[in-house]
Amino acid sequence: DITAVLAGRPRAVVYAASGDIRPDDALADIGRAIRVGAVVVTPSLYPLYDQRNAPPELRDPVLAAVAEGGGSLFVSGVDPGWGNDVLPLLVSGLGTEVDVIRCQEIFDYSTYEQEDSVRHLIGMGHPLDYQPLMLAESVPTMVWGGQIRLMARALGVELDEIRETLDRRALETTVLTRTMGEFAAGTQGAVRFEVQGIVAGEPRIVIEHITRIHPSCAPDWPTPPDGVGAHRVVIEGRPRIEVTVEASDEGENRSAGGNATAVGRLVSAIDWLVDAKPGLYDALDVPLRPAVGRLGRRTT
Repeated sequence: DITAVLAGRPRAVVYAASGDIRPDDALADIGRAIRVGAVVVTPSLYPLYDQRNAPPELRDPVLAAVAEGGGSLFVSGVDPGWGNDVLPLLVSGLGTEVDVIRCQEIFDYSTYEQEDSVRHLIGMGHPLDYQPLMLAESVPTMVWGGQIRLMARALGVELDEIRETLDRRALETTVLTRTMGEFAAGTQGAVRFEVQGIVAGEPRIVIEHITRIHPSCAPDWPTPPDGVGAHRVVIEGRPRIEVTVEASDEGENRSAGGNATAVGRLVSAIDWLVDAKPGLYDALDVPLRPAVGRLGRRTT
C-alpha cells in the first residue's frame, strides 16, 4: 500500500518497480515519494542517468517534487550503473593516454531468471526476423545514452553524436536451459550491440553488451574468463588497461551478483543523500563510499 507507506514519511525509498514499459507510472510513484520528503534511489528511469541533459518532461516534474517536498532522487543503472560510469572514469585516470573507453557486459542469459525479458524484450529463442523491443533502433541509446553523455561530461569532451551497432546470431543446435526450457536451433541465441559516443568523428566512449543464451553461440565474440558472466572495462591507450569484475550471489549466480552490486550502489548512497541538500543527483554527484560499518557484519 503505497499511500500507507508514504503516510509514515519514510526517510528513504528504494524504488525497484520496472519503468521499462510504464515510465509515466514510475515517474508518478517516485514523485509522490519525493513530495513527502523521502530520498529516493532507483534504476527505473533511464533518461535520468544523466539528469542534467534529461528531457524536460522527465526532469521538470522531479524538480517540482523536490521543491515541494524537500526529497531527493538518485538514478543509477541496473546493469549495473557503476560499470558504465564511476568504474571506467576511475580507471581512465590511471592512463597517460586514453584513446577509447569501452564498458562491456558479457553474459550467459540462461542464468537470468526473467524469462519474459530474455525471450521477448531481448529476443532469445525468436526467429531473427522478430523485432525485440530492447534492440529496436534508438532504444539502446534511450537506455544507455545518458551514461555515454555523463562520461563525456566527466571527461570534458563534446559528443558529435551517439551511434548504435547491432549483430545477432542464431543457435546452430537446440539447447536446454535450467530455468527457461528449450531454445530452438535457428532462433536467436546471441546478440551484440554497442552504444557509441562519437568524439571528433571516432567512437571514443562505448557501452557494449554481448549476451548469449548458451556458450556455444557466437564463440568468436568476447567471452568472460569462466564463460558465465562478467562486467569489463577496457581502456585503450598507454598503458592498455583491462579490469574485469565478476560478482556472484544466491548460489554462485552471476546475474544475481550483478544485480546485487547495482542495488549496493543505490542503497549505499542513501546516507550521503540524506545529508545533502534536496535535489536531483547523478553518478558524478554521489560518491561511491567505502563500506563503513559493514566489514565483517552479516545482513539479515
